[in-house]
Amino acid sequence: MRLRLTEEEAAFREEMRAFFTTEIPQHVRDTVATGHHVGKDDYVETMRVMNAAGLAVPNWPVEWGGRDWTPLQRHIWHEEMQLACVPPPLAFNANMVGPVIANFGSQEQKERFLPPTANLDIWWAQGFSEPNAGSDLASLTTRAVRDGDDWIVNGQKTWTTLGQHADWIFCLARTDPEAERKQQGISFLLFPMDSPGVTLRPIELIDGSFEVNEVFFDDVRVPGDLLVGEVNQGWSYAKFLLGNERVGVAPVGATKRALARLKEIAQESGALDDELTAARFVELENELLALELTALRVVAHSSDGKPHPASSVLKLKGTELQQAVSELAVDLAGPLSLASGSDTVPEWAALSAPTYLNLRKASIYGGSNEIQRQIIAGTILGL
Repeated sequence: MRLRLTEEEAAFREEMRAFFTTEIPQHVRDTVATGHHVGKDDYVETMRVMNAAGLAVPNWPVEWGGRDWTPLQRHIWHEEMQLACVPPPLAFNANMVGPVIANFGSQEQKERFLPPTANLDIWWAQGFSEPNAGSDLASLTTRAVRDGDDWIVNGQKTWTTLGQHADWIFCLARTDPEAERKQQGISFLLFPMDSPGVTLRPIELIDGSFEVNEVFFDDVRVPGDLLVGEVNQGWSYAKFLLGNERVGVAPVGATKRALARLKEIAQESGALDDELTAARFVELENELLALELTALRVVAHSSDGKPHPASSVLKLKGTELQQAVSELAVDLAGPLSLASGSDTVPEWAALSAPTYLNLRKASIYGGSNEIQRQIIAGTILGL
């Protein structure tokens, strides 16, 4: 089964493919293609090139840089970007805080933050998870207390991805500890990472990288005009944001690209002659096709700021397939996968184990896969 494109859609695909393969700097694409982490400068350079061409935030309202595309066009844009080894627009900016401000922020906030957010002049960090509030995010304990027109924030966030690069943070804080339900009494605040009282401490991951951080707030003063939307309505904005995040964490194109590269390696080495290995490739290719069609359905039926419930399916299955492909890479590399970082073995083999280890996190971020199963059971299956 394959998608059949109209002439206009096929021309649009060619337009996206030409842009991503000719306008994005080759050194950035090479970094992605070889499986290395993309640095801050490369992220910024890429997103600014895309923003100048009007391609950085197509999911935003048109008046703030979005594109009036069909769901299929958005899918093609996303897939061609990944197939061309282009790092996607920074998710914290493009898929998280940007849409929240565009949909719920004041006019002043939109004018102040949306243009620099789209151009990555501001790098945002996500202040959601806490040591005792991850998948059960509504249990967060970070507090924001009124002091005149301002808020005073105290608490801690953790697993703050790429927070070491961030200029600003969007933060959930409890503003009414007496609320009847824990989902109530939470507000959505914005403030600079260099505010007095903000301390960031890196966390070393199992693959040796420093990708996530702890962030501590000690009497951080936040001006009142940096509250997004209404007081105590932050949980509604967070659900909107997390729905967008879950759609974005199913990198179909990138996973297809990684699997295709592994298939070439298996073909060259003769490993594909093994029936069980060949069957693993066929199974993964079929599951990726099913995921791609699900992604199209989710985008087509998301409206009114309420992503389709099947976005949880994307998050669950998308991350499982990422992990399955990384596991296949380790199996194909065999003993060579133990030579992590070595330049004496093929680069793909040396990176296979670190990539496999790093992707263990995929089951947790964006709402753990256990939580996604609960959402699917309740909202889709009606259990």
